[in-house]
Amino acid sequence: MNLLSKNKLKLLKFFYEHPTGEFYIQEIGRKLGKKPGVFQRTLNNLHKDGLLLSEYKANARFFRINTRNPIYNELKSIVSKTVCICLVLLSCSGFLFAQDNPLSLQDTILTAFKSNKDIQIQEQELIISRADILGAKSEFLPQLDLNAGYTRNGAVAPTIANGKKDGGVFTGYKNDNTLGANLNQVVYNGGFNIANLNQAKLSLKAAEETLRAKKLDIEFEAKRLYYGLLLAYETERIAQELTDNAKDHYEDVKNRYAQGLSSRFDLLQSSVQVSLTMPELVKAKNAVELIKAELKKLLSLKQQQSLEIADKQLNYTLIDIREDDFLKQAYLNKPEMALRTLGIDISKWSIQMAKSGWRPQINANAGYDFRSNNWGNMFNKSHNNWNIGLTLSFAVFDGFSTKAKVDAAKSRYSQAILTKENLVDQIAVDVRQACLDLKQAEQVINSQKDNVGQAKEALVISKISYDNGEAKNLDVLDAQVSLSQIETNLSQGIYDYLMAQAELDRTLGKSLISGGTNEEKS
Repeated sequence: MNLLSKNKLKLLKFFYEHPTGEFYIQEIGRKLGKKPGVFQRTLNNLHKDGLLLSEYKANARFFRINTRNPIYNELKSIVSKTVCICLVLLSCSGFLFAQDNPLSLQDTILTAFKSNKDIQIQEQELIISRADILGAKSEFLPQLDLNAGYTRNGAVAPTIANGKKDGGVFTGYKNDNTLGANLNQVVYNGGFNIANLNQAKLSLKAAEETLRAKKLDIEFEAKRLYYGLLLAYETERIAQELTDNAKDHYEDVKNRYAQGLSSRFDLLQSSVQVSLTMPELVKAKNAVELIKAELKKLLSLKQQQSLEIADKQLNYTLIDIREDDFLKQAYLNKPEMALRTLGIDISKWSIQMAKSGWRPQINANAGYDFRSNNWGNMFNKSHNNWNIGLTLSFAVFDGFSTKAKVDAAKSRYSQAILTKENLVDQIAVDVRQACLDLKQAEQVINSQKDNVGQAKEALVISKISYDNGEAKNLDVLDAQVSLSQIETNLSQGIYDYLMAQAELDRTLGKSLISGGTNEEKS
């Protein structure tokens, strides 16, 4: 057995590169760029030696590699060593560059969270809301002020001694020096401070829910681009395969035309088919680059940076569609729903804040100070004084200002209730839409997935039949396009199903990061 012959090495290398593939002789000739008859004897010898297996399908003999033969492992070892040597040479030459680890869907979402400016802005809003709570609490605490001053007066009232106190403490001095402390405390201001504090606490919760909603939006966008990139890769593969099949068939027709077995019409028709597939292939390649660019933008990566994702194909797992349960989950977990409820509560406290203008205002104050014309003779009982007091005020008429504020607050409260009711109706529509999209995508998947194998078999049969003169050239071209269309419909159906799941998760307030998701690998 001469393993070093040129044709045997070509065939063994070809079959090793396609360990699960089955090929008939005309197809092998096209792929290796030779006339089919060149390999006929070599194929028979390899089959006789046990290196290849063969069987007949649709009046054609198909060959495949015999992976159980010892030579298969030897060939695998040889090819592996050859690849390793090439890699070492490339590395030494400086052409082998290390690449970043491919991004999984979770990695993509987390990276988007860290780099997204809107999320960073909303995180700052949380800090502001916490500061507002502290500011609201400060209104309940006393305000203590220290003050000191000097005034030069041209004239002052004559002073009369008042017991132990120097008269200037009450009337002042030409050189008037003062030092003291004042304490002010709001005792009651119509409930304004209480309402303001409760409103600040609710605003913090609203900021947290707004951040959660923003993260869900960014997560949805990350899923859209991640799945979109997988779909673009699959579309590119399908377009490339259609172009390759068209080119292979054109070469076959060209050879048959040279031998007088095919008409010039078939040759022209096959050439046109190749031309028709090229624009779609270019579009598919451009689509990959465009979605990569969008994904890099989302992740705040430079366009020059490489980007690889961990998944290689679109995978999905069917979920049970329970619309009533989905609706309950959405009402409980959707951040926009929580925001509308918080908006109603905030509006309630706004009404109380407005009504505080109709209620009495009570303030307490106290003071202690020193006053003298000489700093050296100031801190003693003759020059000190104190005061304490309580102030009660009640607005008898404020020009209807409080009434206007109360009316506006009540209207905002009614608006908040209507907005929540409107959202309840919209959530029901969104859940219904997601469920319908899931059902539609599932039907598309079920109708197409079984047809892929049939379309591939139909293409093989049409090729064999054409080679045997039993089918028209158009039959082969139609089979190529049909296979491409079915594979496209299937990949699009899977993408649509995944996006329907993603939209449903966003509606239900579910995040892949916080645990619990529908995107499981099948």
